[in-house]
Amino acid sequence: MLRLLCVAFVLGAGTLAAIPDPVSPDPESVRPIDAVDTVFIEDMTWMEVRDAMRSGKKTVIVATGGVEQNGPYLVTGKHNVILRGTTEAIARKLGNALVAPIVPFVPEGDFNPPTVHMKYPGTVSVTEETYRALLTDICVSFKTHGFEHIVLIGDSGGNQAGMKTIAETLNSKWSGSDTRLHFIPEYYDFKSVADWLTEQGIEQTPEGLHDDFAMTAMMMGVDPASVRTGQRIEAGCFRINGVDLAPKEKTIEWGRRIINFRADATIAAIQKSIGKK
Repeated sequence: MLRLLCVAFVLGAGTLAAIPDPVSPDPESVRPIDAVDTVFIEDMTWMEVRDAMRSGKKTVIVATGGVEQNGPYLVTGKHNVILRGTTEAIARKLGNALVAPIVPFVPEGDFNPPTVHMKYPGTVSVTEETYRALLTDICVSFKTHGFEHIVLIGDSGGNQAGMKTIAETLNSKWSGSDTRLHFIPEYYDFKSVADWLTEQGIEQTPEGLHDDFAMTAMMMGVDPASVRTGQRIEAGCFRINGVDLAPKEKTIEWGRRIINFRADATIAAIQKSIGKK
């Protein structure tokens, strides 16, 4: 209101002088407090992001998840929960990366008639065109602010093709610029995860659910409530694909090991892609 009154006063006096916006500080303003220890951009102030970039964090991880049906025990945001764990592990191990807000809206099926996950309430789907437009604008935003490497990873199968196309399209368009995109399909290599778990003695018998031990364990490593741990223990169904999840502390530790396994494989692929430049 005060700003509107000031504008009215100045215009009424016949003056067209620019009026400073009181809510827009100087981009070079000194940060008045200590920064928090996080790699998630949405949990940082703009000053913390700016200063992190100036300290060398010029890589940003853009991860796509989803909101879909995941069986009777896992929340619809399964992929987003997992990405909260894997992206942090990747960024901290890289040491020079930040994590963009996880993209929860991805193609999940057609609307009319509903197909794939859209048959189930709670699922949110977007068209492939919308998905690619969203990814494009996100990447352009980070290029605008000076990130040199934009890493695209997806935790769901339907996310992969769109990310690959966007990376190829923008890399061609931005040829010669300081910003480069890296689509990392190695992140979405669940066969390697399953093979590794088998080597570790984890034998599964699929139950036909959109769920398995790796997914459940990773989610428990981030948020045990996201797999309804308490309710399942009380109901006597704290297991998946024939694997007992009790004690929960052991499964949580497995989840953290799987997250680190995936992070290490992803980092190797990121470093290889960046090294090609």
